[in-house]
Amino acid sequence: MIDILFCGNSGVFDGALTCILSILKRTQSKQPFTFHLFTMDLSDLDPKYTPIPREQVDFLNEVIQRYHPDSRAVLYDVTEYYQKYFAGCPNEGAYCSPYTLIRLFADQFTSIPDKLLYLDIDILFNRDILLLWNVDVTDYEYAAAPDHYGKYLIHPHYINAGVLLFNMKKCRQTKLFAKARSWIRLKKLTFADQSALIRSTTKRKVLPQRYNDQKFLHPHTIVRHFSKRLFWMPYPHTDNIKQWHIEKVHTVFKYHQFDDILEEYLTLKENFNARI
Repeated sequence: MIDILFCGNSGVFDGALTCILSILKRTQSKQPFTFHLFTMDLSDLDPKYTPIPREQVDFLNEVIQRYHPDSRAVLYDVTEYYQKYFAGCPNEGAYCSPYTLIRLFADQFTSIPDKLLYLDIDILFNRDILLLWNVDVTDYEYAAAPDHYGKYLIHPHYINAGVLLFNMKKCRQTKLFAKARSWIRLKKLTFADQSALIRSTTKRKVLPQRYNDQKFLHPHTIVRHFSKRLFWMPYPHTDNIKQWHIEKVHTVFKYHQFDDILEEYLTLKENFNARI
């Protein structure tokens, strides 16, 4: 079993569906997948902060079980945990959203196994997930690749937390998540949970950039992370192009390597919309 964690609200459906399709279509393994989905209701804080609805999860289950009958998507409502640990904390207005914080509850569930791959939803796999999943993290809390900009501006080994391969057994031993939650509660951090994880780390494995490429797509790229990036032309500016922004993926990035994934996504999204 390969276990993957996503976090978010009702708006992550496009990202989750495209990312899952990329995993299923690029992976040769016959192992089943469990996709753990952490969500919560914070609509009292912002009307758009509604949890992932059951109909989205049911649809994802239909999709993934076409590839393997034993694969599944499992929904977790972590609202109670958020209210207990983070409500009103200095990082509630994080640079992304409060949903970036809830992966820090991964140690609270016995259903989370000893090895877990956390993924941001703005990710597509360009190659087989086993190239990442089979990385040996026996002696580490997690493995992660450098942050494309942070490795220049902060530290050569400053990591991006959008792709994290956790050794959950060791994380529980070192109390990585508990320490990170304490940082979130007590101090405003520049990059919220990413900063908290880095400050709480005892030992990590730094992976090559191809495991989380936030700017380029090479033949050897395993994960293409569609995070916000800097463009120099026609003038210096940033843009936050996601994989489901298909026209921009074609015209700005000039990527067609993911067309089989995105075409299936469009068909499935149309089928899903016809139901609701």
